[in-house]
Amino acid sequence: MKLHSLELEGFGPFLHRQCVDFDAFDGDGIFLISGRTGAGKSSILDGVCFALYGSVPRYDSGDKRIRSDHAAPEDATTAVLEFTVDGARYRVTRSPDYERPKARGVGTTPVKHAAQLDERVGDAWIGRAAGPRDVGLLLDEILGLSRDQFLQVILLAQNRFAQFLLAKNDDRQAVLRTLFGTRVYEDYQAALEQRRKQSEHDLGRAGDQVELLLAEAAALAAEHGFGADDDASAATAARLALAVAAVDRAAYRADTLARERDAADEAVAQIVAAHTALVALDAQRRERDAARLDLAAREAAEPAFAADRATLGRATRAEALRSVIAAAARAAVAVDDAAAAESAALAAWSTNVGRDAEQQASVDITALRRRIDEMTGDLSRWADAAALEAELQALDTRIAADRVALADLDAQLVALDAARAGAPAQLATLDEAIAGLEGAAVVLTTARTALAATETQLAAAREAAARADDLRTAEQAHAAALTALESAAGALTSLLRRRLEGFAGELAGELVDGDPCAVCGSREHPAPAVHDGEPVTDEMLAAAERTKDDAAAAEQSAATAARAARAAHSESAARAHGRSADDLEAALAAARTAVDAAAADAARQSELIAQRAELSDLDALAAAERDALAVASTERRQRLAVADERATTMRATVTAARGAAPRVANRIAETTRLRDLTRALADAADAAAARRVAHAEALVDRDAEVAASDFSDVDDAVAALRDDATRSALTRGILDHEVALRTVRERLRTLELDLAGRDSDDVDLEQSARAVAAAKDAARAATQAAERVAQAAARLRSLTERADAAYAGIAGLASAHELIAGLAAAVAGRTASRMDLETFVLAAELEEIVAQANVRLDDMSSGRYRLRHSDAVAARNAASGLGIEIIDAYTGRARPAQSLSGGETFLASLALALGLAEVVTARAGGLRLDTLFIDEGFGSLDAETLELAMRTLDELRQGGRTVGVISHVEAMKEQLPAQLTVTASPHGPSTITQHASVAV
Repeated sequence: MKLHSLELEGFGPFLHRQCVDFDAFDGDGIFLISGRTGAGKSSILDGVCFALYGSVPRYDSGDKRIRSDHAAPEDATTAVLEFTVDGARYRVTRSPDYERPKARGVGTTPVKHAAQLDERVGDAWIGRAAGPRDVGLLLDEILGLSRDQFLQVILLAQNRFAQFLLAKNDDRQAVLRTLFGTRVYEDYQAALEQRRKQSEHDLGRAGDQVELLLAEAAALAAEHGFGADDDASAATAARLALAVAAVDRAAYRADTLARERDAADEAVAQIVAAHTALVALDAQRRERDAARLDLAAREAAEPAFAADRATLGRATRAEALRSVIAAAARAAVAVDDAAAAESAALAAWSTNVGRDAEQQASVDITALRRRIDEMTGDLSRWADAAALEAELQALDTRIAADRVALADLDAQLVALDAARAGAPAQLATLDEAIAGLEGAAVVLTTARTALAATETQLAAAREAAARADDLRTAEQAHAAALTALESAAGALTSLLRRRLEGFAGELAGELVDGDPCAVCGSREHPAPAVHDGEPVTDEMLAAAERTKDDAAAAEQSAATAARAARAAHSESAARAHGRSADDLEAALAAARTAVDAAAADAARQSELIAQRAELSDLDALAAAERDALAVASTERRQRLAVADERATTMRATVTAARGAAPRVANRIAETTRLRDLTRALADAADAAAARRVAHAEALVDRDAEVAASDFSDVDDAVAALRDDATRSALTRGILDHEVALRTVRERLRTLELDLAGRDSDDVDLEQSARAVAAAKDAARAATQAAERVAQAAARLRSLTERADAAYAGIAGLASAHELIAGLAAAVAGRTASRMDLETFVLAAELEEIVAQANVRLDDMSSGRYRLRHSDAVAARNAASGLGIEIIDAYTGRARPAQSLSGGETFLASLALALGLAEVVTARAGGLRLDTLFIDEGFGSLDAETLELAMRTLDELRQGGRTVGVISHVEAMKEQLPAQLTVTASPHGPSTITQHASVAV
């Protein structure tokens, strides 16, 4: 994997877009990322990690500080990284969650985490995935490394080297588990332990099951007398034999009782059959006697049903004459009704027309019909005149209203003309006053600008006065920090000088007669050197180095604070334009007075302009209103003239139609009433004549039908008639009697034939029923005994077979449990080595890591130190198998890593980190690493050790690899001309400057 470029904006300490071109360092192969503490060197590596994985290890605790604190709400936060894997070039763009201003309204709205992955195809970028989830899944396939693995093999982050070297076995196991994904072995261990517990449980349950089954079988056999009492202390096999013998005895007894039950059932069947025959004979005798009595009663009722048959016959024949008799009766009633209606209509017509009785007799129906037609024509003409009469009344009302409205319009026109007469003079007066205040708004704007500038300068002057004290305090603190740094550096130099001068004495103190010298190899030591003072130990040097580093950090912090205070004071003084606070306060009072005066003039001008606009608008509205009133007045005069003409025409038509009546409607009503009376008289006379003809025809038809029947006259036929319900009742009664009589005779004949020859047999049903009950009781007792013993025998056989099968399976369960328990103990580390399966696998990986690390460490330590994997058993039940020891060639002994000095620890940690990176990379499919970053404290190294470390780093760039080193050590700046410099500005945001040397 090779990184090409990185762009950061609104990220960490970087506010504006910062670009890093990693390809520019290809010629050097190694470059330095430098800058003061806190400037943002490690944030470059954070940007790489965020772009690829969407998170930053330093902020995993939940502090979402990826977005720059210097970013305004509208500023964006993005990270863009270009890289190549297996010949394919990719670009990933990512932004975190943050808040931005709303497009509308006030407040902010959340911006969600966004990601985009593109691939370079030819000269164009092609989108491959969008969204954090899809981009993450595709990057997992492309990189083949988790975030922790990536940080271990490419981003060797600050303070992560020594953690792995000096960690306890448990902590080292957690790191290796994450890198190599061996948690599955822990799952194997848990699964095996679960199987062991289940196997142990199954074995115990199988034994318990056999004991329970045998105990239940013995209790069942004893209850039913199938065998002897069970001995719980006897062997399982002997108890099984007793149960099998009891099963045989139970089967024999069940067979015997089954035969007894079958014999009892057969006896019951015979007795029940005989009893059933006796019951049937007795029932037939009783039924025959009842049939004889029923037949005698029905034969005695026969004369009454003969009279009903005669009545029904006459009613049926008379029914054929019912329609003609009823029609003649209805026609007679209709004649009477028509005659009465004719008399009433004639009386009403005569009363209203004014005729007397003699005139009534001479009424001509034809003349009446002709008068009806004449009145109908008059009514049609008068109906149109009635509609005009109603319309004329509404028209007269509307004409009166129009005359009143016309007078009101003329009055309004006169009032408007009088009101508009003074408007021109008022407008001229307002124009003159507005012209006198011209330019007031410009004067107000100028005054407010001057006031704001004065207020800003006064605030800056006061701020500059306050920051002067801060500046003095910061400069004093910086001077004290410089003094402390010089003192700590002098103390460290003194210790180093004493250490070098006392090396000979220290070596002489370790000489033993007969043992070879560590320097020359001689076994004789004629003149050993003598140490002339207190020896300088590694612990003393380490303490002095820490004191110097702390002093250097304090000096840098104090210098930064002093520069910041100086820049802040200068910035405030510049914003005050060099003026004092007193001068600016006087100028501020004058500026406020000028603003108040200008504001008053501007307000007066605005008020006058509003008054003139209002007056002008009112005059325009009045003119428009007068024009509208004039148009309305003309239109109403024209409409009034047309209405007067139409009213005159309509009034003549209505007067002719009214006649002597007060209204046309009254004349129409009276004429309509007379026409209705005349039509009623004519219709009644016609109906009476028709009814008399119909009555005569109905009498002729009735008399002819009666004469043709067997009835003597009409009254005889009417007397024979019966209604439908009576005829139906007579028919139903006769039919039921005949059917019942025939049925009783047939049933009696059948019973007499069945009982012929058996009428004299004796029947004792009570004795027969007692015999049946006794036989059923005996059969029931035999059945219950047989079923009880059969069920017990079946249950006993089932218990015995289950116990035998369970006993046979115990041996297999015991063998399987022994195998599973042994395997689970070995995998869980419950052996002498106390090394579980996961630790065993990780130990193999650690051995390879140590082997790769020793290749680097042997060269960096000039052959003195080597790492060694230790699988010694740890104390107090701690994890074993993942220990790391240091082999010191000077002594030939192993010692713990914690005994190394600060510089030695750095070299061993760097070698171990590089070895770990190589092994993890190989496990990830052999991913080629063309870009590597190392972020570690090189300031703890002396010159010689630093040279060894630099030589190792120089070897890392072989094969085209580019190595980035993060450090602020001055010696490294001199050795590495290719640099990325991160600089923090006085106001906070940092910038990146890139310098690449030209390879020769």
